[in-house]
Formats: sequence, structure tokens, C-alpha cells
Amino acid sequence: MQASAALHRPDPTRSEQALTAIKQTSKETLRELRATLGVLRQEGAAGVVAAPGLTRLRELVTTAGRAELEIRAELAETRSLPPEVDLAVYRIVQEALTNVARHAGATAAVVRVRPDQDDVLVEVEDDGTGQPGAPGSGIIGMRERARALGGSLTTGPQPGGGFRVSARLPLRPEPTPAGEQP
Repeated sequence: MQASAALHRPDPTRSEQALTAIKQTSKETLRELRATLGVLRQEGAAGVVAAPGLTRLRELVTTAGRAELEIRAELAETRSLPPEVDLAVYRIVQEALTNVARHAGATAAVVRVRPDQDDVLVEVEDDGTGQPGAPGSGIIGMRERARALGGSLTTGPQPGGGFRVSARLPLRPEPTPAGEQP
């Protein structure tokens, strides 16, 4: 309702007030959603399957590898990640490895996850062609996941060949409301 009103108000001050209200409501809603997910994950110990995260990353790497593709994982010791960051790390690696397997023509890939001050860094590099295919939803989805937590994602060919996906996710995420650039 606030967004609709902001679109139809010629008064910039009133539109700004409406957008500020939308931003605050979005932050509160995301906090509530995280709290709800936290409760559900705690119940996961009682039979509900918890969301995947770092604890299942080696399993993901093993599953994604195949005879023609060797995947190595370099996982540095990290402190416990907030659930939404833990899930984002897993999903970014999952999508990056899917892209390697489907599009890169690679023989090897490396997955690195390591802490960096108040962030966690996630990198997936391969030795494939180094050229992105037709734009799809994979890279866009990874970028949106990172931005939703206040992080960033860069992708592109490497100078020596291959392709690299690099994400920086804050350990204390601050959500970026939809439509706002970080």
C-alpha cells in the first residue's frame, strides 16, 4: 500500500516518507522471518530436516565431482555462521559447481571458504573455458543471495584461463531491502 501511494504522489517529501516506511517494515519482516526460521531449524533436531550449510559442503563437493571433474575443497576453520549466511554459502557453492559441471568444460575446480575479519569469503574457481555462457538465473541468483545479506558477488574469466565466482558475506548480515543498491 505504501509503495503504491509513493508511486502516485507528486510530492517528493511524502514519497520519501512512504519509502522510508517500506524500508523499515522490510527490515522488521526479515528479522521476524529469520527468528521463525531459527525456531524451525531448532526443531530440525527433533526430526525436521535443517537447511544445508557448511557441515554438508564436503558432501556437496563429493557429489558434484565426476570422473572428468576433480573438485578440491579448501575449508578454513570458521566460527559458527548465522543460519542465513550458512545457507547462502552452501547455495552459492552449489550453483557455482552446477555451472562448472554444465558449462565450463573444466577438468578441475577448487572451492575455498575462509573467514576474513567480519566476513566469510567463498570462492569457486575452475580451469575451464573461462567464458560465461548465455545469461541465466544461476549467477543472478547467487548475486541476489549475497546482496540480500549485505554482501557482494563477483564473477568472471580468470587471466590464466578458467572462471571464478567470489562472494563476500558479512557474518552479521544486514539485509538490503528489495530495489536498494548496496
